[in-house]
Amino acid sequence: MRVANYYGSGDIRVESVAEPAVGADDVRIEVAACGICGTDLHEFEDGPDLTPDEDTPHPLTGVSLPVPLGHEFSGTVTEVGSDVCDVAVGDEVTANPAMVCGDCRYCAEGRHNLCESVANIGLSAASGGFAESAVVPASNVVQLPDSVPVEYGALVEPFSVGVHATRRSGMQAGDSVAVFGAGPIGISIVQAAKAAGATDVFVSEPRAKRREIAEAVGATETLDPTATDAVDEITDATNGGVDVAFEAVGIEPTFRAAIEATKRGGQITAVGISDDDVGLTPNELVVVERSINGSNGYLSGPLADREFEMVTSFLESGEFDPEPMITARISLEDLVDEGFEALLDSESEHVKILVEP
Repeated sequence: MRVANYYGSGDIRVESVAEPAVGADDVRIEVAACGICGTDLHEFEDGPDLTPDEDTPHPLTGVSLPVPLGHEFSGTVTEVGSDVCDVAVGDEVTANPAMVCGDCRYCAEGRHNLCESVANIGLSAASGGFAESAVVPASNVVQLPDSVPVEYGALVEPFSVGVHATRRSGMQAGDSVAVFGAGPIGISIVQAAKAAGATDVFVSEPRAKRREIAEAVGATETLDPTATDAVDEITDATNGGVDVAFEAVGIEPTFRAAIEATKRGGQITAVGISDDDVGLTPNELVVVERSINGSNGYLSGPLADREFEMVTSFLESGEFDPEPMITARISLEDLVDEGFEALLDSESEHVKILVEP
């Protein structure tokens, strides 16, 4: 079969390999579509980071470079292991990529998405979605409703990040919301916040195409922070700031804007992954009683299907619309040139590129 293997920074190779065997508790998925994620782009540019390097195998899976990439994928089950009862050949599914140890403090506390040894299918495991097929534990499989096109299953993972962030934020029906950054996660948060009952949803995003998509999926107002003072616009429109802000980029300008656009006593939820210093000062929180929390991925382990099934229900009902986010569909052979390189272009208008092997 054909698979995209990651060898290190700037080095992804689409290669022919033998199909991996299906274990007793595994299923084989013929991949219909796999989305390119910002995490994939980070690994391509600056990794290995979340992928294990060649000298240090992952403690949970034992794999090391090269590893297959692709953790946002969906497809049809073509083979099931001897001990699998809840998944059948022919099922259309997606997969929660998180694989957890079950033994650390955080798994014991039921916070499996914080597992100290977490691995991810498509980053630190033996299979990934940038391939003709993937072998995954049956416990990671989530069924797709009959009415949901199988390729949309590849968007369930990023939508689950948005759902988890919205739940972590404590946002309530009737709240006003601001989202800083309208990449795939920002747009997922817009739709999750609307589904949760947000009234006004402001989006700050410099790229015109992304603002257009944010409006198409429910943003009340979109702002170009390079052309206007987004913080002033938002605070003026909300009598002092939104109830909840989401930072979905991970850089100082958007982080500071998210804080400043939030009312006294409001909530900021950080979703953008970054090691950068964001210039926070205590009084931006203390004297105005703002709160900041982080949101990491989605529920996993024994709860792997919980937020994924929320997303599939929203897809089934039409409350979530993935189509505006999909800006290109490409073949596996074009993964680097028309996928990774296109998304890394600073002038690109792409949001989500689906690879269809």
